[in-house]
Amino acid sequence: MKIVIASGNEDKISEIRDIFQDEDIEFKTTKDYPGCPEVVEDGNNLFENAFKKAKEISEYTGLPAISDDTGLEVDALDGRPGVYSARYAGENATYADNVEKLLKEMKGVKAENRTARFRTVCVFYNNGQSFKTEGIVEGRIITTCRGENGFGYDPVFYYEEEDKTFAEMSEKEKNMISHRGQAIKHLYQKLKNKNILKY
Repeated sequence: MKIVIASGNEDKISEIRDIFQDEDIEFKTTKDYPGCPEVVEDGNNLFENAFKKAKEISEYTGLPAISDDTGLEVDALDGRPGVYSARYAGENATYADNVEKLLKEMKGVKAENRTARFRTVCVFYNNGQSFKTEGIVEGRIITTCRGENGFGYDPVFYYEEEDKTFAEMSEKEKNMISHRGQAIKHLYQKLKNKNILKY
């Protein structure tokens, strides 16, 4: 079975492949299809963006597609950056740019008010049929970066139960509890239950 991951982000691709590793699936990515459209993520929420990416990439490639959209929701910032997490500091922002902007906006916020959560919505789309799953993990935004692993806001997202930031965890540790890991695992289970992975 072939499935296209509607992303060029190597970190996301690695996470999805890891969770589906027991299945006989050949994963493709948008990089395997020259001329693949750059989907404009102009949805009002994570689901709209994930659905749009999965649908457009599936229709372009003729394969089932998996997509996700993830947002960091910070309570002290009224839920920002949310749906704009990947481009919080601008359209071509790097991970470091986004973290820097977040920490500036959080300057002076007391520890007990620095609560936040990562939320991921995953969508599988094929021939007009779609399935959606969600994953959420609660944490806190710390004041300085810690750890060398992960990506995005991982160095400042502190997960209390492990006393680590996401960037201090191994990929395997993070996948066990992360928002995206949860959403992908839920999607994997849903597709298995519906025998989608059998053909």
